[in-house]
Formats: sequence, structure tokens, C-alpha cells
Amino acid sequence: MNDVSIISVNGKTPRIDPSAFIAPGCRIIGDVTIGPDVSIWYNCVLRADVSHIVVGARSNIQDGSVVHCDGPMPHRPEGFPTIIGEDVLIGHLAMVHGCTLADRAFVGLKATVMNGCRIGSDAMLAAGALLTENKEIPDRELWAGSPARRVREIGDAQAAGMQMGVAHYVMNGRMHKAAIDQG
Repeated sequence: MNDVSIISVNGKTPRIDPSAFIAPGCRIIGDVTIGPDVSIWYNCVLRADVSHIVVGARSNIQDGSVVHCDGPMPHRPEGFPTIIGEDVLIGHLAMVHGCTLADRAFVGLKATVMNGCRIGSDAMLAAGALLTENKEIPDRELWAGSPARRVREIGDAQAAGMQMGVAHYVMNGRMHKAAIDQG
């Protein structure tokens, strides 16, 4: 992998499944676990220097996104790790910080998810939205705005469409990985 930084911090080294695609320009730092068939696209930063980050199988983090976490505090000794479930889609330039994204969650382009938030299964945070600290989007709901608020439920067709996106990015990641490996 050219121009990818895998950096150990505080004795913690990133663990990356061999099937994952990590694009050039990415920085993977500290206590990060990346599962099978994950795609981390160009110029993303995943920095787990004060807590940990987990990215579940087949999840996709698009170009320029930042994933971080928050360390222990007197009122929250476990800090705020970032836990990204399986089959999650995260759009370009998103900021995902100290939160939990359940399986099949969706974070739109340039959206921000702050400490203590949870986005449920098949739920969506719209492009450009700001999910403020400790908010929860229930399963199968769409939230939008800044600060984000509930817009409507996610229907079966939209949930199925998001899962088609997951399959697309697994295949696209494999294609880019092969192209880069061939030089």
C-alpha cells in the first residue's frame, strides 16, 4: 500500500484484516480494528490514540472522513470509543467522533456525529447534518439538519437501497485494491 500510514501509539498497533481496502493517503493510528472487506477511502484518518475504534465487516468510510474517539474523563472513565458496526456506510468528509453506529447505519456526506451518540440499524443521518452529543437515532429513522432532528421513518425500499450500496463498495474496494497492488 503506497502512502498509507499505519502508526502505533501508546503500545497499540492497528489491526487490519487482509481483505480490507485502505486507500492511499489514509492514516490509521493506534488502537484501531478494521474488519473483513472494509473499505477506507482516499485521505481518511482513523485516530485511536486515547480510546479505541472498531470498524465492522463490509463497512465503508468515504474519502476525507475523520474517525476519532475521546479518552477517559472523571465523569466517564471509559471515555468514548467509536464503534462502527457491520455494513455501515459513511459518506465523504464525515466526522465520526466517540459514537456508536449500529449495523447498517448510514452517515451522509459531510455529516458530524459527536460523542455519546448512537445511530440505529438501518437509520440515516442526512448529508451535512450535526448529531449533537448523546443523541440517539432509533432504528430505521432519518434525521437531518443542524442540530439534527427526526424527519421520517426509513422504508423497506430505502433500507434495501443502502444495502445495495454496501455490496457496491465491497466490490469497488476490491477493484481499487487490485489496481493499486498491480502498481
